[in-house]
Amino acid sequence: MALSISATVLLSIILVVLVKGGHVRVGPALVCALLGFTLAGTGLAPAINSGLASLASLVASL
Repeated sequence: MALSISATVLLSIILVVLVKGGHVRVGPALVCALLGFTLAGTGLAPAINSGLASLASLVASL
């Protein structure tokens, strides 16, 4: 649970920096956010969560 909150905060900060820097406009950022919410409600959500957990453990072992 703490991992998903940390990933959410980190990705939100990256998104804000990209929007403020002009690299991503607000419209595409909203579409990406809606896609994330849509994916969270599908059967792919457990696979995405396990993939993120594996990536986090890989980074932690480095």
